[in-house]
Amino acid sequence: MLSTVARNTLLGRNVMKTIVRNGSHGGIPGENLPFDIHSRYKLTALFIVFLGSGLSAPFLITRHQLLKK
Repeated sequence: MLSTVARNTLLGRNVMKTIVRNGSHGGIPGENLPFDIHSRYKLTALFIVFLGSGLSAPFLITRHQLLKK
């Protein structure tokens, strides 16, 4: 039992090591994100728009339905 667990752990480690070596962007934080994180104010504005649109959508839809005649 222990040898199977040890073998799977070793296999998992080798697979992850290969993935990091071949498919990684160098281990730089934020390198693989689809948006720029270097400008603090731009990032804050994007998060406000993204989260604000998702949180306000149900209220706007409800308002639209209530104002329909």
